[in-house]
Amino acid sequence: MIIVLKQDSSEEQAAQVLESLGRLGLSATALPTSQNMLIAVLDDVRQLPSHLFSQLPFVERTIRVQPQSTLALKGAPLTLSFKNKIQIGNGQRPVVIAGPCSVEGQAQILHLAYKVKESGASMLRGGAYKPRTSPYDFQGLGKEGLKYLSEARQATGLPVVSEVMSAEQIEQAEPFIDMFQIGARNMYNYELLKEVGRSSRPVLLKRAMSATVAELLNAAEYIMLAGNLHVILCERGIRTFETCTRNTLDLGAVAALKSMTELPVIVDPSHATGRRDLVAPMARAAIACGADGLLIEVHDQPLQALSDGEQAVTSCQLKDII
Repeated sequence: MIIVLKQDSSEEQAAQVLESLGRLGLSATALPTSQNMLIAVLDDVRQLPSHLFSQLPFVERTIRVQPQSTLALKGAPLTLSFKNKIQIGNGQRPVVIAGPCSVEGQAQILHLAYKVKESGASMLRGGAYKPRTSPYDFQGLGKEGLKYLSEARQATGLPVVSEVMSAEQIEQAEPFIDMFQIGARNMYNYELLKEVGRSSRPVLLKRAMSATVAELLNAAEYIMLAGNLHVILCERGIRTFETCTRNTLDLGAVAALKSMTELPVIVDPSHATGRRDLVAPMARAAIACGADGLLIEVHDQPLQALSDGEQAVTSCQLKDII
């Protein structure tokens, strides 16, 4: 951390700040400049609040020079490998994770699992537990839906991705799926992030609808600090003033994340646009800007879908996209 003292601060005042830092057990050094006296704190202060330093006498402002999400920003390039030999990240061929928003029944998920595999998708997605804005909307089949996903996995060989919302659901889902999804509504659920961090399953972490890139990386840091380094970041659109799409797909964040972290970054054009006709062009744009893969909702009878039918493409449309 760099502490900027007020203009015209004297060497004696800088010495008082150094003495105060010493009482906190921190080593620091004074750096005189032509405008302000600077104090460089040499120890790791990530776990200390900024106001501890900004309220010292003679301090104008503080500048953190070490990012707080160091695990998410550093380390070797991450490549996730699954049992069907599909790999995500680190320059691998972009992958497509596809399937319905919700598991609606055994026949439905088995039919779509075969269809998305025939279309060229590498993994199957499907919601057994669904967080819905309205409590009256369909919220998934729960453990029964997990069993149907497991049957589809066994029949097709496709690894399965499904959302969890609590520690209890993590325990229930772990035997049936290959990767946990943390949805946008739960990106700030830090206890849940710690729980999936204790699991050996990879985690697909969706960006919250109002989250900054830094907040997304800090959410990933919670998972990684708990011991699970296998995190995939997912851009799914943010909430803006625009109403012609469900959300606003922030592809600038995708390009920025690819320059900041070695974690895989994928894009969900379905939730980002909320419109079936925009999924294909936004999928192309996502891959063009460097995304490692796509998360696409698929339903062969979207008008009868129990959730998010307006943004689901058919399996034939998915084949064209791939």
